[in-house]
Amino acid sequence: MSVQAKIKRITVPEIRARKGGDPIVSLTSYHAHTARYIDPYVDMILVGDSLGMVMYGMETTLGVTLDMMIAHGAAVVRGTDRALVVVDMPFGSYEESPEVAFRNAVRIIKETGCTAVKLEGGKRLAPTIRYLIERGIPVVAHIGLTPQSIQVMGGFKTQGRVEEEWGAIEEDAAAVAEAGAFAVVLEGMAEPLAAKITSEIDIPTIGIGASPACDGQILVLEDMLGLSPKPPKFVKEFATLGAQIAGAAEAYAREVRARTFPAVENTYGMKKVK
Repeated sequence: MSVQAKIKRITVPEIRARKGGDPIVSLTSYHAHTARYIDPYVDMILVGDSLGMVMYGMETTLGVTLDMMIAHGAAVVRGTDRALVVVDMPFGSYEESPEVAFRNAVRIIKETGCTAVKLEGGKRLAPTIRYLIERGIPVVAHIGLTPQSIQVMGGFKTQGRVEEEWGAIEEDAAAVAEAGAFAVVLEGMAEPLAAKITSEIDIPTIGIGASPACDGQILVLEDMLGLSPKPPKFVKEFATLGAQIAGAAEAYAREVRARTFPAVENTYGMKKVK
C-alpha cells in the first residue's frame, strides 16, 4: 500500500489565496546557510539569478547558467522546510520556445526539489507560461524592470514613470495572470502604476521597488542586510552586516598579528596516557 506524504511547505494555492489578504513576505537566498535563518519568517524564498551579481561579481545577470541556478536552488531547498522555494530560469533557458522552457524547467524542479520557477516577460511569454502550467510546473511571472532585458532597456531603468508607458505594462500583467501564473513580481515600477496593476489583476503582486499596495514584497537578502555597497533607492537596510564583517576581520587580523589568537581555549592539548 502506498503512503502519501503530507506537504509541509507553504503551497502554491496558499500563496495564490493571499491576494488582497495578509502580505506575502519574500526574500532571495542562494545557499543553505542563509536560507535556514530566514525560513521561519518568510512565505516564499526566491533563488534569484541576481546571484550572478551578488555572489559572482558579474555586472549583470546575463552570464548566469542553468547549472548555477540548479546548484544554488538545491542548496536552498536543503536548508529549508517551510517556505515555498522558487528558482529563477536564467537568460537563454526559456526564450527559444515553450518546449525548451519546459525541458529546462523540468531539470530545475527535479534536480533542486523546488516548487516553482520564475521567468521574466509579459505578453510575449504568456504562451510559455501557459505551456508550463498545463504540464504541471507552477510559474511566477516577472514584469516591469526585467534585468535579463537590460541590454534592450539600456540599463536598470524604472518603468512606467510616464503615463504613456502604462498601457503596455498593464497588458503584460493581464496576460501573465490570464496565462495562469500564480503570482507576478513587479520590479522597478512607478508606484501609482504598481498600485493600479495590483487592483486590476486577480493574482498576487509582489513588489520590489514598486508599491506598498502590492500583495507582497521581496528584497535581495544581501541588500537588506547591508552587504551591498550601493543598494538601489528602494532598498531599506534592516541591518549593517557589511560594517560588522569588516570590523570582525580587522579584529581577527589584529589578534593574529599580535599572537593573541589562537589562545589556550582555542587550541588542543595532549591526551593523558594512563
